[in-house]
Order: sequence, then C-alpha cells, then structure tokens
Amino acid sequence: MFLTVVGVAILTFIGTRMFTHIDLNLYGYMIGTMVFIGGFFYRFIAWGERPPTKIFIKKGLKLLLRKSTPKTVVNHLAIYEFIRNRGVYRWVQHILIGWGCVLACLVTFPLVFSWMYFTMDGNGFYTIVLFGMNVMNVKADGIIAWLSYNALNIAAIMVTVGVCMALNRRLKNMQARAEQKFIYDFLPLYLLLFISVTGLLLTVQNVFLHGWMQPQMSLIHQFSVIVTLIYLPFGKLAHIPFRPMSVLARNYREHHGEQQMKECKVCGDHFVSVEQSNDVIQVLGVNEMEFNMQDGFNLAELCLPCRRKYRISRFSGFATHQVKVKEANQNAKGKF
Repeated sequence: MFLTVVGVAILTFIGTRMFTHIDLNLYGYMIGTMVFIGGFFYRFIAWGERPPTKIFIKKGLKLLLRKSTPKTVVNHLAIYEFIRNRGVYRWVQHILIGWGCVLACLVTFPLVFSWMYFTMDGNGFYTIVLFGMNVMNVKADGIIAWLSYNALNIAAIMVTVGVCMALNRRLKNMQARAEQKFIYDFLPLYLLLFISVTGLLLTVQNVFLHGWMQPQMSLIHQFSVIVTLIYLPFGKLAHIPFRPMSVLARNYREHHGEQQMKECKVCGDHFVSVEQSNDVIQVLGVNEMEFNMQDGFNLAELCLPCRRKYRISRFSGFATHQVKVKEANQNAKGKF
C-alpha cells in the first residue's frame, strides 16, 4: 500500500509539472481515491491471508506465463465468456456495467491526478498534455475532442442501461428475488445509477440550462463518487478490482487438471485435479475441519453429486444410491 501511494504521488508530481497544475475542483475525488486504495489493500490482504486464497495465488503466479494465459485474460476480463454461458441478457448487462466502469475510470483517474489534461491557446486547437508533456493538438470541434468531451457521458449511459437491466432481472426473476439482499445486491446498483444520472445531469445543465445549478449538482455528483469509492472495497463491487485473480485460479485448475485428475471414491468420475483435491484436504486440516468418513475416505474426495448424496444418506439413513438428487448445471444456458 505504501509503495502504491508513493507511486501515485510521484506520478502526480510528474503529471502536474511539480504540482504547478492542480485542479482543486477535483480535490475531493483525489481524497476519495486515496481512501479507496487504503480500503482495497485492507480487504485484499485480509482475503489473501486465508489459507485457500494463499494456495491458488501462490501456485497461480507460478503459472502466469502459460500459453493459455492471454486467452484466459480475454475471456475473464474482457468478453466475460463465463457469463455468456449463463445467458445473453446477463452477459450484455455485465458488458455494459463492466466496460462502462472501466471507461469511466480510464478517464477520471488521469484527470483527478492531473496525469492528463487539456490546454487551449485560443487558435481553435486543444493541446493534450500527458504527464507534463504536450502529446498532440486536436481541433476543438473535431472527433477526438468530441469523444474526449463525451467519454464520461458514454460511460454513464452504458452503466445506466446495464444497471437498469440488472434491476429488472432482480425484480422479476424469482430465483434472484429469493436470494438477494438490499445492502449486498441492490445498494451497489443504486450507487452506480446515482453516479451515472448525476453525471449526465451535469452535461444537461451545461448544454441546455446554461449552467443553472451546476455547482450544486457537481457537489452532489462528487459526494456520490466519494461514497461509492469508500464503500467499494467492502461490498459486492469489490469483485471488480479482485477480478484479475480469477486468471490465477483458472490457470491453477487447468494446469493441474492436465497433470492428473482425481477419481471420485464412489462413482469413479474425474471431477477435479489430484493437486486441488489434496489442497482442499490440507486447507480443511489447517482450519481444523476434518471430514474423514468412517468408510475410509475424505468427503473432499467425492464429486459434488456423490458428496450431496452421501451427506443426505448420513442424515436420513437411506443408502446413498437410493437418494435421488436433482443436479444443477452452473453452465446452463438460459434467458436470464
């Protein structure tokens, strides 16, 4: 965390030309970002100290140079293929929210820390300044300038549409309604929606209302962003900065799955790698949770269907093979 804060300070020192170009209107965003960095590291370190997390991070980092890593990165961090398998509706909603947030961050943070800003000499051209260096001149009424003006508006529209799709699904899908909670499921969506709507209102006030009440709306928008940044590491939105870790987990599963697969002690099906099965048993032992059965095997050595049947049989007294369990396919395609 210390190195990250120092790195941000150095980049800001360079970007602002030794702190000579600082936009005090963005000061609140800067403070909110620093608080977010502290919260993120606190949450990440607490999560990373867990025994199962330690294992897949340690082993996943060693496998980071696998040939399949670029494809995994694209599938997990860019096109969300794992969500598309669950339904096109959910996939589009995540694409809009995910890439809308990414676009907003790519624009906001460089502006907040003055890594990038624009100057104008009055000749109809803007000069793009990146880390204190004049990079290029663009026409004030050109396409590059237009995209620069409206990048945050485009991001806000994407997030607004995606959030509305998510709210529609959560309100209409019966399974989602049964599982969701306000603080965990709805609050993050409302925060994103509030940020997007207030951001768009700033543009509406500037273009159509000649700046009427824009200072007040600017403070409301800034407050909503700061609150969201502080909340982000401790709520459901934390999976956004944690998402790259899924690449390590996927490499871990794929690599060891190619080495040797574990056979279920009951049905004989291959369900996980031998390495993963051993790691699960080891982690359970570290947490003093032993699942060694009287039949001579550990519960972690059974595939998920057999594990459910075995546990039901232990509680009910029926033989395992007589227990009928409806299986759930996590990769099933569906509308929602």
